Amino acid sequence: MSLRLMGKKKGMTRLFSEKGESVVCTVIEAEPNVILQIKTAEKDGYSAVQMSAVKVSSPKVKNVTKPLKGHFAKAKVEPRRHIAESRISEGEEFAVGQEVGVEYFADTKYVDVCGTSKGKGFQGVMKRHGFAGGPASHGSGFHRTAGSTGMNSNPGRTLPGLKMAGHMGNERVTAENLKVVKIDQEKGIILVKGAVPGCRGGLVYVRKSIKLTKK
Repeated sequence: MSLRLMGKKKGMTRLFSEKGESVVCTVIEAEPNVILQIKTAEKDGYSAVQMSAVKVSSPKVKNVTKPLKGHFAKAKVEPRRHIAESRISEGEEFAVGQEVGVEYFADTKYVDVCGTSKGKGFQGVMKRHGFAGGPASHGSGFHRTAGSTGMNSNPGRTLPGLKMAGHMGNERVTAENLKVVKIDQEKGIILVKGAVPGCRGGLVYVRKSIKLTKK
């Protein structure tokens, strides 16, 4: 278990390694996350840390609900836009009001990045599931459709779970085992190799790689 740091996907760039190789990277900006609450197994039934990120600007503070204002006031933390919990392992110690920045990943080689993928609206089976489609000739009446989905007399219906046209994207996606290329603590930026889900400016969650940590 490790903390999930909240940040923004700023875009993509490229760096050159010592060998001169071009490395395509995603830039993630993560201002220090502030610990809002610590949950314990004795009181809450599980061990976790509740973190908040992205300060709410002064004109928008009025939009923060009264229960959340009280929650932030109890922790003596300025209202933040995003709140998320992270399960923690035994032995890890944190304090309410503590700030956690990109330095948390200073000794980390690989991370997992979770975000919401771009919404692509209603798409057909070729784009959504990679179907080959039918012949492209003029005489063919079968080009980009899904084809038959039903059965014969038995069972005589379309079975659930069949790949069909429908809504594509706008779902939670996790890119695992991304290599950490560079960390800039002064600017609060972490660069990871490859692409991460979401659009520019979208909220992402960065955590230490689970699968590679277990090895």
